[in-house]
Amino acid sequence: MERVAAAAIINDLGVVTGWSEGARLLTGHSAEEVVGQPAAGLLAEALPARTRAARGGPVALRHRDGHRVELTLTACPVLGPDGGPNGYVITAEENRGPEPTLAGQAFQQASMAMSVFDTRQHYLRLNHEACQVLGTSEDALIGRFLMAGVDENNENCEDNRGFLRHMRQVVETGLPVRYESFTDAPAGGHAWNIEMWPLRDQPSGEVSAVALAAFDSSDQYWARLRLALLNEAATAVGTTLDVVRTAEELVELLVPKYADFASVDLLDWVLGADEPPMLPDGDIVLRRVAHGSTTAGNPGAAVSLDEAQFYHHSSPPARALREGRAVLGRPGEPEFDRWIEERNARSPEGRAHRSGVHSMLAVPLRARGTTLGVAVSVRMAHPDSYVPADAVFGEELASRAAVCIDNARRFARERSTALALQHSLLPRGLPGQAALDVAHRYLPCGSLAGIGGDWYDVIPLSGSRVGLVVGDVVGHGIQSSATMGRLRTAVRTLADVDLPPDELLTHLDDLVTHLAAEAESDEEVAGLGATCLYAVYDPISRHLALAAAGHPAPALVLPGGVAQLISMAAGPPLGVGGLPFEATELELPEDSVVALYTDGLVEDRDRDVDRATDEFLRALNVPADSLEALGDNVLKAVLPEQPSDDVALLIARTRALGADRVAAWNVPPDPAEVAATRQAAVERLSAWGLDEIAFVTELVVSELVTNAIRYGEPPIQLRLIRDRALICEVSDGSSTSPHLRRAHAFDEGGRGLLLVAQLTQRWGSRQTGKGKTIWAEQPLPAH
Repeated sequence: MERVAAAAIINDLGVVTGWSEGARLLTGHSAEEVVGQPAAGLLAEALPARTRAARGGPVALRHRDGHRVELTLTACPVLGPDGGPNGYVITAEENRGPEPTLAGQAFQQASMAMSVFDTRQHYLRLNHEACQVLGTSEDALIGRFLMAGVDENNENCEDNRGFLRHMRQVVETGLPVRYESFTDAPAGGHAWNIEMWPLRDQPSGEVSAVALAAFDSSDQYWARLRLALLNEAATAVGTTLDVVRTAEELVELLVPKYADFASVDLLDWVLGADEPPMLPDGDIVLRRVAHGSTTAGNPGAAVSLDEAQFYHHSSPPARALREGRAVLGRPGEPEFDRWIEERNARSPEGRAHRSGVHSMLAVPLRARGTTLGVAVSVRMAHPDSYVPADAVFGEELASRAAVCIDNARRFARERSTALALQHSLLPRGLPGQAALDVAHRYLPCGSLAGIGGDWYDVIPLSGSRVGLVVGDVVGHGIQSSATMGRLRTAVRTLADVDLPPDELLTHLDDLVTHLAAEAESDEEVAGLGATCLYAVYDPISRHLALAAAGHPAPALVLPGGVAQLISMAAGPPLGVGGLPFEATELELPEDSVVALYTDGLVEDRDRDVDRATDEFLRALNVPADSLEALGDNVLKAVLPEQPSDDVALLIARTRALGADRVAAWNVPPDPAEVAATRQAAVERLSAWGLDEIAFVTELVVSELVTNAIRYGEPPIQLRLIRDRALICEVSDGSSTSPHLRRAHAFDEGGRGLLLVAQLTQRWGSRQTGKGKTIWAEQPLPAH
């Protein structure tokens, strides 16, 4: 049978002077409506004679909405200063079921602890429940001051001081007070819902006493605390995709609210890239990743962070792992005592601290059917032991934390895989070339997004030219890294054909469009989006040609000048199609600095792009001892501590090949001129001190010039370039490219290019604005 309790105060004139919240809930009448009014006005019918005689029994009240409320009430006198009754404390319970017996329904046996105090906070009345809570009798307290025997200024008496403060507030304001209080005790803490209301004299209406009702709400208090911790865990645990930090957040949540000491130990494979193994049947090895204590210095920790430890197969943590459920432990249990002794033996300096352990809770960390480790909570100074409800709470909290830890583990594994793939696809080392001094930097993002698809490259081209590339694939993760690898390979292949920058980007755009057409999902299509910047520098003419596909323009620092962005068309991103790519050409003096970069350097959701770009340009203006130092200075000056996107930076300083290292001859389209041209080339090699390779060069010049005269169109030019290799180039006005073929046994011709390919290190052709150029490279003799 469910009952609803209420309390009221009626003075000796029959006027209501006190009205509890429970009374309002039963009758619908608020304290403002009732206090100061005759109590008889609340009756639905005349008070039965036997109820008046016994000062208790059944009564019918009229609810505010008009219906009857059947109650059983008890009236206990409140003594005035002269010892006579000054009124009555009325307690009532609503009958919801069979009518209870009248025996034991007196004030002394009310289900809540009730007390009445005068305006000076002296006890006037206490019921039996209040005496039980205080551990004394009513006679021992009547007339005593609430704080008798207690130092009011003692900070350890906060609960009594709270009672006193609220009582004085009720006396001063005449308004009821309701609040919750928690009291510590050696045997355990208790939570109380406290309600205080004023008792008034009539007809003066002055407050003459304060009534107090206290309800033990410990179960609800602990339930709310557990629920609050679970709610807090939703935002406090798993804020980063870092395994160790997530474990630390779990410990910070538990200590000191729920435990005096807490630790998180994980299986070794969780911190690596291995697959989860089967749990052993015997002892278990775990690695401590986080612990915390209410006592400075963590004296409860028997192991250090990142240290491996062995758990006996019967210990509570090992049992929790194997059984997949929370395990409670307390002194007197063999497994618990053995676990404590093992901890003491491992770390004697914490023995005294661990000797106070009176309760322990070990909970497995399981996510997606996989056991990751165990969380242990210990209570020492905390008075209450863990109970089965705590085990249920611990399993719920651990399951949420385990999912966060597993997410962090999976992210770390994918990030590690993507980073390894990314590094394998980026240049291992830049090729040797004489056209540029180059420095490069690649930084993976420090955010939760994962590794992106930024890349850079330096590609040696024919004629001592060099191609520079930076690109950025949309998105993050393994898919972006794989797309980056495909695009980088495509750029190198197209660059090897010696396409101009705008034509190269056009072919690359076609490739991305074809890949998108073959994609099986929208997500895969989105992962193919990219931007790219391709530039070609010629150290002989000192020309820089560049084109962009939706990529930021590079910065340029001329000798003695200040850094500025190159004015050029941005172009559409790769895969968009429909718009042409435009090339921009510049003539640069030697020692010019060109800086190519991806947007992660200057773009971020928390930064202004223009401001970051200005910082980038200012950093380029700062003198540095080398390009490597300049690259470090730029990253330090521009990037935040944790960049949210990948960053690729490629810085190049231009060189120039002087006239003393280049020789050129215009060749008339007459076969008779081949011998003279060949002789001029040999003389130039002799002047360069390259007589050792003069014979091979003579053959190469003869074959290429002869082919140009026979199959090409004027004008014809021979050019020799002395760089890291000897480069022989023959240009003509025809756009028809030669093809290497194998001559048959009785063919009189067709062996020229095959001979050139056999005698040189590499050869090829490229289209020019006025025709084509056939080139061949020979290694310089070692000196």
